[in-house]
Amino acid sequence: MMRKRTILFGVIVVAAAGIWLNNTSWLSSRPAGSPEILAHRGLAQDYLRAGMTGETCTASRMLPPRHGYLENTIPSMEAAFALGADALELDVHPTTDGKFAVFHDWTLDCRTEGKGETRSHSMAELKTLDVGYGYTGDGGKSFPFRGKGIGMMPSLDEVLAHFPARRFNINVKSNDPGEGEKLAAWLATLAPAERGYLSVYGGDKPIAALKAALPDMHTLSRASLTQCILRYAAIGWSGYVPDACRKGTLLIPVNIVKWMWGWPNRFLDRMQGVDTRVYLLGPYSGGDFSQGLDDPELIEQLPDGYSGGISTDALDLVMPVIKERFASPAQSTP
Repeated sequence: MMRKRTILFGVIVVAAAGIWLNNTSWLSSRPAGSPEILAHRGLAQDYLRAGMTGETCTASRMLPPRHGYLENTIPSMEAAFALGADALELDVHPTTDGKFAVFHDWTLDCRTEGKGETRSHSMAELKTLDVGYGYTGDGGKSFPFRGKGIGMMPSLDEVLAHFPARRFNINVKSNDPGEGEKLAAWLATLAPAERGYLSVYGGDKPIAALKAALPDMHTLSRASLTQCILRYAAIGWSGYVPDACRKGTLLIPVNIVKWMWGWPNRFLDRMQGVDTRVYLLGPYSGGDFSQGLDDPELIEQLPDGYSGGISTDALDLVMPVIKERFASPAQSTP
């Protein structure tokens, strides 16, 4: 009996050592680098987040401006790339004239002087609106951006023409499968190399429809993310990457990703090997999705030499910390 126990213990130890060796970052050949930065909506105005619901008008809760840019506009995107962003997230809605408007809100009433659902207007109509109209930080006593955003709502084709060979994450704002089909038809007009710069994420139904039409697209939905994380947690110790994780985009809270087998470098190697992009979000604490990695202190806690991605809503705050934290020895030498 004692001999059997000894043999069983030895088998367990050898198996555990094998799993550890297969997942330790010490054996990764991944070179040290710096994070790839995904700027959420470009440079955007920050707002009070406490007590928010899905119906909250964030423009009416604006905090004191740190800069003069409005989200999802071309000047905001130019500024974000100039600050060092590697990719940008933008939001889209189909329009009545076959375009896709780049705008966050489901309706126009919060940020603009317009009314009704964004998708019920033509792009020509949307171009007449002031996207800075509704921003206020004092309960409506003053509107510092009113009159400064007239004509600044871009179309998706306008953005991609203005920023060729730049990476974008396109956020579909509905859960309408027809919208996924429309976006897939529009994306199909692009060359495969052009589509390679793009990822699409959003509701389960439109993303499933888009992926069925364009299997080569990088995509993300809540369903695909959940399947990837759960399946990888179950079998990732072996080094195998489930199909749900392949050729996609992962937005993972920073306090969840540390439980992924092989984190950080072996995990990043495996995802890169199946053409999947990984971006860290801020900590998940229940409820809806996490915010971006916006706290400079969290940047300080990233692994040394981390070369995966991060998504942030506060590019102007975290970029200086990233540049200092991940400066190469040659750059940091006085």
